[in-house]
Amino acid sequence: MTYIHRLLENLMKETIETRSLVYLSGMRQCGKSTLVQNISINKELNYITFDNPASLAFAKKDPAGFIHSLSSNMLNIIDEIQLAPELFRQLKIAIDENRLIGKDRALYVLTGSANIFALPQLADALVGRMSNLTLYPFAAAEIKKSEISCQESANKRAKSRLCDGKNSIRINFIEELFRDDIFTKKYPSVDLIDVISSATFPEIAINKNINRYVWFNDYITTILQRDVRTMADIKNPSNIYQLLVSLAQRAGSLLNNANIMQETGLDAKTYDKYKTLCSSTFLTFELPSWSKPNKLNKRFVKQKKIYFTDTNLLCHLLQRDMTEIYRNDRKTMGHLFENFIATEIMKATNSLGAFAVSHFNPVQHQGKEVDFVIESPFGKTIGIEVKLDGTINEKDWTNMMVLQETIGERFFKGIIIYTGKELLQVNRNTWAIPVNYLFENPA
Repeated sequence: MTYIHRLLENLMKETIETRSLVYLSGMRQCGKSTLVQNISINKELNYITFDNPASLAFAKKDPAGFIHSLSSNMLNIIDEIQLAPELFRQLKIAIDENRLIGKDRALYVLTGSANIFALPQLADALVGRMSNLTLYPFAAAEIKKSEISCQESANKRAKSRLCDGKNSIRINFIEELFRDDIFTKKYPSVDLIDVISSATFPEIAINKNINRYVWFNDYITTILQRDVRTMADIKNPSNIYQLLVSLAQRAGSLLNNANIMQETGLDAKTYDKYKTLCSSTFLTFELPSWSKPNKLNKRFVKQKKIYFTDTNLLCHLLQRDMTEIYRNDRKTMGHLFENFIATEIMKATNSLGAFAVSHFNPVQHQGKEVDFVIESPFGKTIGIEVKLDGTINEKDWTNMMVLQETIGERFFKGIIIYTGKELLQVNRNTWAIPVNYLFENPA
C-alpha cells in the first residue's frame, strides 16, 4: 500500500532533531504508527508496540531493564505508551543520563491514544524533556485522489505540485491564508459529501469496501472498553456513550453544561469526568471564546464550543446518513459543515506549531459571532466564517467587520468558506473562498 504523506511530517522531523523525546498523540487508528515508521530522518528506527503482549509484559515487569535494552544508536519508537506507565520514570532517568554524555537529540518517540494531560504520571515525569504533537485523521488535502501520492503523480508529470524534493505534502490552507496575497480564481464544482467522507480515519478512507457502520460501532466499543478503562475506573462505559450522543446533538454550538447534565442524568462531578475522557481520547475537542489579551474583560461569552474530531464519527453518533442530511436537513448539515471546517483548521494549525484557535462571541454585539479566530505566533489574526451556500451577500461579512473593529491592527484577513465556485474579494480585508481551497493548490 502506498504511504500517504501527512501535513504533520515536517514539524515532526524538526522536533525529533531538536528534542530528546517526542510524544505523538492522537485518536486510535488515525495513523500514528504508520507516520512514525515512515518518517524520513537520518537515523535508523527501532519500533516497539505494546499491542505485543510480550513487549508489554517486559516493560511492566522490568521497566529499567526494558529501557536499557533499547538501542542507543537508533531512534526508539514505543507505540501505545499509555499501557505501560511504569516506564515514565525510567525514561526520565535515561534521558538525563544521555544528556550528560551529549546524546540529547532524537532518542525516543512515544505514541499514545490519550492526551498527555490525561496521563499525569507521564507529563509530570518528563516535564521540560518532551515535546507533544497531535495527529488527526486524514485532512482533505492528504486524501484527495489526485493529490495523495507523489509517487503516483510522478508518472504523469515530472514534478508534482504537492511535492518538494523530499516527496512531502506542502499544501496547508492555513499557511496559505497567512501569506500576503490571495488570488481570485474559479474552482470546479465539489462533491461536499465525498470531501467530508474522505477526510476521516485512514483505514476507511482508503478501503471503500469497509462497512462504515460496523467499523464505527467497533471503534467506539474499543474506545469505551479499552482506552477509557486504561485512564479511569469507569464502571459503566455506556454512560459515556450516552454523553457522546448528547454532545453530538450540539456539535458546533456553545456548551450548556446544565442542559446536558439534565439530559444525561449525570451529576456535575461525573459529567466533568466523562467529558474530559471524551476529549482525552480525542473523540471531541472544545474551542474557547476569544477575549482581549491581558485584560479582565467580561464583554465576551465565556462558553466553549464543542466539536467532534471526525465528522463521519459525528454522523454515526447521530445515527444518520450524511447524504440524507444534505438533501433534507439543511440546519443539521450546516452544523456538520462547520464541524468539518473546525477539524480541518485543527489539522492545519497543529502541523504549523503554536497557533491559537477560538471563536468570537461578543456580548455587546449579539448575533455577530465569527465561527473561528486563528492567531499566529507573530500576532496576525484571521477570522473564518462558514456558510453552507453557493452564493454570498453583504450580510455574510458584517460579523467579520465587528471582529476587525474589535481586534484592531492585528486583524489580517477575514475569510468566508462557502460551497460556491469563485474565490473573490468582497471588501478590503475579506475574501470568499470555496471549500476546494482547503485541498487544492491556490496558485
